[in-house]
Amino acid sequence: MLRWLTAGESHGPSLIVVLDGVPAGIALTTEDLRETLARRRLGYGRGTRQKFEKDVVRVVAGLRHGRTLGSPLAVEIANSEWPKWEKVMSADPVAREDLLVDAGTGDEREIARNRPLTRPRPGHADLAGMLKYGLDEARPVLERASARETAARVVAGRVAAAILEQTAGIRLVSHTLAVGPVRVPDGAPLPGPDDGSRLDEDPLRCFDPGTSAAMVAEVDACQKDGDTLGGVVEVLAYGVPVGLGSHTQWDRRLDGRLAQAIMSIQAMKGVEIGDGFASAARRGSVAHDEIVPSTGGPAGTARVSNRAGGLEGGMSNGEVVRVRGALKPISTVPRALRTVDLATGEAGTANHQRSDVCAVAPAAVIAEAMVALTLADLLLEKSGGDSVTEIDAHLAATLALQRTGREDAAGDRP
Repeated sequence: MLRWLTAGESHGPSLIVVLDGVPAGIALTTEDLRETLARRRLGYGRGTRQKFEKDVVRVVAGLRHGRTLGSPLAVEIANSEWPKWEKVMSADPVAREDLLVDAGTGDEREIARNRPLTRPRPGHADLAGMLKYGLDEARPVLERASARETAARVVAGRVAAAILEQTAGIRLVSHTLAVGPVRVPDGAPLPGPDDGSRLDEDPLRCFDPGTSAAMVAEVDACQKDGDTLGGVVEVLAYGVPVGLGSHTQWDRRLDGRLAQAIMSIQAMKGVEIGDGFASAARRGSVAHDEIVPSTGGPAGTARVSNRAGGLEGGMSNGEVVRVRGALKPISTVPRALRTVDLATGEAGTANHQRSDVCAVAPAAVIAEAMVALTLADLLLEKSGGDSVTEIDAHLAATLALQRTGREDAAGDRP
């Protein structure tokens, strides 16, 4: 079983991720983690923070000479802006007068960051968090609710992706299907696991060049209007064997686990597996993936389509796993939305801090990480083993059984 936790605040000294259950012998370097964090910073429509914020990665435990040890893996991602926030986010008490002094720049805007945030922003966790935890301002809520936390998830996802590829040959790729009303045409080619570099180079992580250009134009128009955009992303996992997840209990279903993983990403408001909502409008005769004889598939079978997205009955069925997530428009809208100042009870407008116009491209990378973590957990649950060598042996035996579709010849059973 793969367990993981993140800790840290958006403007705190660092983010921390700890993974327990990583098998021994997985090849991994600090540079691998830096590269995956760089992918998270890409995307047209991102804010200025991505230009000056640097992810300083330090592996604290669980890795030696480029190989995992089997012990918990701990990684720290330092905040390069910490000196500006040291007083505001200090772990120890700070004199109130110290919060009215700039951070040494002489810029009045530096003082503004120290003021209580009493005007909750619509669409954010601000108001619900303030009421839940009995807080008189939103700073303690927004610091942890911020999507900055996903940097730690992306690091964890890179570890999970290494486990998947190095033990089972599973490879993932993510792409953008829609930005606002602009969507990739139905039937357009899907990216494969070797298309990751091409997608990284696209401004909106779109595999269709014509649609990508239209997406860029939509982001430009939205920025000019002082507004924000959401969209739809898709993750594809190639090489997933039959049998990850189970039909036997609700919390063991792979589709349920994937849905929770995607919906846990900040700003995600919808998820579908395979054709999902489109299949709800079809008749059964055209909604399901028919099975035909084949010498290359599990138990001598093959599918003529993959509308189910590689899952049936809560289990992977050997086809490409396809998961989509719908991202709402960014809540920090330049044209500030109406709210109430909880300090005075008066109507006002929401606080506006620097933000992105569109964060769909990085959302695809984050969704890829969450799918990798979910699949890796269930793969390790199914295969067992504390090292790459042991897992390889278990998986080889499982795949051999699946090729025939039975453990013993029917006549040999008692």
